Amino acid sequence: MVKSELIRRSPLRIFEKSIHGGLGNGNIGVIASRKGVGKTACLVHIATDKLLRGKHVIHVSFSSKVDHIISWYEDIFREIARKRNLESAVDVHDELVKNRVIMNFNQEGLKTEKILKSLRAMIQDGHFAADCIIFDGYDIEIAEAEDLRAIEDFAKQIDLEVWFSISLKGEEPLFNDQGVPNIVVPYLDSLAVVVTLVYKGDYVHLQVVKDHGTIDLKDMNLKLDPKTLLIAEL
Repeated sequence: MVKSELIRRSPLRIFEKSIHGGLGNGNIGVIASRKGVGKTACLVHIATDKLLRGKHVIHVSFSSKVDHIISWYEDIFREIARKRNLESAVDVHDELVKNRVIMNFNQEGLKTEKILKSLRAMIQDGHFAADCIIFDGYDIEIAEAEDLRAIEDFAKQIDLEVWFSISLKGEEPLFNDQGVPNIVVPYLDSLAVVVTLVYKGDYVHLQVVKDHGTIDLKDMNLKLDPKTLLIAEL
């Protein structure tokens, strides 16, 4: 399969339709679940789809090491290429790597404004025209509402979209009556899209909770395949 056909047939097209055409520049989206359910896999698949379409991605990791992030990208691309029998896979892979930057921060003791300053330097001074930023492993519990507002303002100023992974912790119930994760409620005004991952039977299902101006829990008719760790149609 050629790259253009792979892009057209990607389940990410269903993902985009489920949130009125996608997250959109200037907006923040969240993928939330318990730890280990598949947030990073989803974010890397979203990022890889953007890379396949010629977009530029900065993946910001708040883990102590970034080796596993690189492995995620390699594994996800390999699975996509294998499943779709992608033509010229090596050349496509090399092009994707050129359009991706991985950065690492320790969130504790580091103000959000310094993180954004580093990102701005990479984009403007480093001439890396980012279209999307992934915040992976960001601990929203040690953040404040103004941190999310600052990131939202940054997204609007630079004209890009930002995706977060957020781990849901603690005892049940984890969600309010509308299906919104309790931990994100204080920041909801800054979030355009909220997607949750939940186990249903043998698969992890993707559900949209906030779709831009609408809060309404709906199944996206997508799953996270436990074998390939790819987003797939139900």
